[in-house]
Amino acid sequence: MAASMDDCAHPIFEFDAALDREIRRAGETLARSRRAVALTGAGLSVESGIPPFRGPGGIWTKHGEPPLDGYQRFLRDPRAAWQDRLAPREAWARELGDAVRRAKPNAGHHALAELERRGLLAALITQNIDDLHRQAGHAKLLEIHGNHRLLRCIDCCARFDPEELPVDPERLPPLCPRCEGIVKGDVVHFGEPIPPGVLRGCYEAVAGADCMVVAGTSATVYPAAEFPFEVLRQGGCVIEVNPEPSELTPAATIFLRGPGGPVLTRLLEHAVAASEARA
Repeated sequence: MAASMDDCAHPIFEFDAALDREIRRAGETLARSRRAVALTGAGLSVESGIPPFRGPGGIWTKHGEPPLDGYQRFLRDPRAAWQDRLAPREAWARELGDAVRRAKPNAGHHALAELERRGLLAALITQNIDDLHRQAGHAKLLEIHGNHRLLRCIDCCARFDPEELPVDPERLPPLCPRCEGIVKGDVVHFGEPIPPGVLRGCYEAVAGADCMVVAGTSATVYPAAEFPFEVLRQGGCVIEVNPEPSELTPAATIFLRGPGGPVLTRLLEHAVAASEARA
C-alpha cells in the first residue's frame, strides 16, 4: 500500500504491514476515546513547503535567530516594529513570510480537520503560525503562538482579520477599535506572554482529554511540552506521528513513524472505520 504526499515533492511513502497494524490500533484507540485532542508543530508545516526554524535547512540555522527581546523592542517603539512588519529587513523574516504565503494545507491538515468534522477530535492545539489548520477547515483551534495573518490588541487581546482593521502606513501603530490599545501582529514574539485566553483554552482542552494525537513536533517547547504528559498522567494515551523518534517517543503510547500527510490520512481511515463499527 502506498500514499503520496499531496503538496510537496516528497517520495512515495510505503506503508509496511507492521506500521499499518499500528495505525489501525491507533485508529481504534482514537475511536474509543471520550475526548481526543491534537497537538501539532513545525514538522507538519514542512510537508507544505514551510522550512523549520531550527535544524538542517532551518530559517534560523541559515540566518540566525531573532532577538530574544522581540516583544520588549515592540513596546519600546511600536511604530518602528510595524514598519519592519510591513517591509521586513531581516532575511529570515522575508523567507518565512514568502514560504507561509505560498503554502497550502497538506493531507495531514485535511485529515485532522476531517477527524474534527466527524466528532473524533474535540480540539486542536498548534504551535504553528501559518494559518494552514484554519484553511483546512478546523473550527476548534487553539493557536498557542498566534497566527501570522491576524492582528491582536496587546491590551484587550481582541483578534482581528486584516480586512476588519485596515492598517494605514502613515498612522502607525494601529489602535484597537474596541479599547484603543496598541495593535500588533498576532504572532507571539520572544519575551511576550501567550494570550491568557488561548493558554486557558489549551489547559481546558487537555484537562478533559483521554487521548492526544501529537504530529510534527517533539513537544520540547513549553508550555506545549507538558500537554502530552498531562494526558498520560490522567490515564490517557498519546499517539505520536513523526518521521523520526523524538524526545517524546519513549513516553508515547503508540509511535507511528512516518510523514504526517500519509500517516494521518491512514489514521483517519482506520478511526472512521472503527467508529462506524462501534455505532
